[in-house]
Amino acid sequence: MRNTKSGRLAVATAFAALMVSSVALSADRHANYYYPKPAATETYKARAERLPEASRRSRIAFITHVMNEMIRKNPYPPPYAIFAKGAEAEKLIIVGLTGDSYDSLYRMRALLAVLTAVARATPLFKEERVEDYFTFLDLCKMLGFQLLTVSDGKAFAHQIKIE
Repeated sequence: MRNTKSGRLAVATAFAALMVSSVALSADRHANYYYPKPAATETYKARAERLPEASRRSRIAFITHVMNEMIRKNPYPPPYAIFAKGAEAEKLIIVGLTGDSYDSLYRMRALLAVLTAVARATPLFKEERVEDYFTFLDLCKMLGFQLLTVSDGKAFAHQIKIE
């Protein structure tokens, strides 16, 4: 009887582990729709605090402004699309639109370095005197984004949880 109980316990434990892992995998409903399943994830501990006025509306306005500026200022199609998803637009997604732009962790980090340079030139960073310290990921935190996914739009995706 003892073997039967321990056997049932093992089966129940395995089933519970399977259920937890399948729930975790299904938690990202945008994977395999906007981007492939992320190859890896990491957590960024932001140096910035969320702005009190950060809201769904302000996140959507930010993305709309960035995309409109890219389209307006450049005579060529944008190299990537930026959009927000989630009930509160708390998930920032960047998908490459041309070639193999962001098909590796190194190219994705290079893109984040470029976006950091752009963020550091903003009045917000200059007024707060953090333009030499904060990064694009800190700007994401300030705006209330909780998750950033960067993808080449084909086979590579990487996620960063922003805390």
